[in-house]
Amino acid sequence: MAEQQHGLVIRTQSGFFTVDTPQGTVVCQLRGKLKEAYSDTDLVAIGDRVTLEVQSDGTGAILAVDERERVLSRVAPSSAVGTSAEREQVIIANPDQAVFVFAAAEPSPHVRMLDRFLVAAEKASIPEIRICVNKIDLLGDDRAEIEAIFAPYVQIGYSVLTVSAYTGEGVAALRGVLEGKISVFTGSSGVGKTSLLNAIEPDLGRRVNAVSRATTKGRHTTRYSELIPLSAGGYLADTPGIRAIAPWDVEPDELDGYFIEIAPYVSQCRFQDCTHTHEPGCAVIAAVDRGEITEARFDSYLRLREELEEQYVY
Repeated sequence: MAEQQHGLVIRTQSGFFTVDTPQGTVVCQLRGKLKEAYSDTDLVAIGDRVTLEVQSDGTGAILAVDERERVLSRVAPSSAVGTSAEREQVIIANPDQAVFVFAAAEPSPHVRMLDRFLVAAEKASIPEIRICVNKIDLLGDDRAEIEAIFAPYVQIGYSVLTVSAYTGEGVAALRGVLEGKISVFTGSSGVGKTSLLNAIEPDLGRRVNAVSRATTKGRHTTRYSELIPLSAGGYLADTPGIRAIAPWDVEPDELDGYFIEIAPYVSQCRFQDCTHTHEPGCAVIAAVDRGEITEARFDSYLRLREELEEQYVY
């Protein structure tokens, strides 16, 4: 008789799913009924918790997928943005935190990109969202400018860690926040992410790069995603595709809720359907004028909203 177990999906590739269970890892496929189910999303993704049946030969069949607490998704690159042809691509299910990595210099931090990452993470209701600024050693003792760039994010409640993979500054703190959690860790090219991963844990950068190469070789290459276990406990999901994310299912009229410093003012606007772009009696614009919302973040909101309005089909 086949044995039923419960576990965490730590790898997906071409219809095969590696599940970590208390009894060990099992490579599974979807059971027929699940496989045949029509869906405009990924039925199983890394981070999912599933019930599986282990066969006598050691392989498994996924019988059921637990309800997801949260999910970080994007519009699948092959689908048409803003049309009924859109399909959801699940980057990771049930992440505990997201860590967005930027460089203090070489290259300079791109805060508009950071704002897009934060919108995606807020949409996913990820419990802990952190900003990691690497290469802080390149600035020497003159850090006033970089502190000024990220100060608004600290003021609205985001955790900002300054680290150096080269000198080791801040690495222990970063290692500590990853411990015991399922974390999404991503950043643009050139920010020193591989060096930082190797500083966190020897050989971690190489293992993550092996996954990254397999996911970015080309459009027709089989894509796979993986949760990489950390020696201190927890898992790390590297998601190179997120740097070009088009957040899934974000409508223009709900964007203000994902800018956490804008959201409290929305209910104070004169008009219930206020877009915060031009309306009289807009509490958001008034807050910008008073300096309670930074002009840079408000400009990011306006640009993102304009993009969504161009893409979204009502």
